[in-house]
Amino acid sequence: MRKPSVKCALLAAMVSRHGWGSPINQEALLSIAAIRDHEYPDARDAYEMLRSAGYITDRGNRGIELNNSAFGRLAEVLYHDCGLEPFQIRSRLKHYEGWENHDWA
Repeated sequence: MRKPSVKCALLAAMVSRHGWGSPINQEALLSIAAIRDHEYPDARDAYEMLRSAGYITDRGNRGIELNNSAFGRLAEVLYHDCGLEPFQIRSRLKHYEGWENHDWA
């Protein structure tokens, strides 16, 4: 089993801690993500790149949070970039209402 990328580790932590209107700042996210100490510089860069991702809402100094209206795009990233299976994504993105029309291709 391959180790997930730093970006995927950050996303996994965000999905597990997702709450409506609850942004997470960089230090808090890095402290809960499954990353090693030597990966912190890459994780900081990945966090900054996530700020502009379409499935993330940037709340400035308050941090970033998942964009609830872009769960379809997030599901695609989790599937294609992070290697999660559809059943794993469905179990994690419970509030995504587009499953019946989602195409994994």
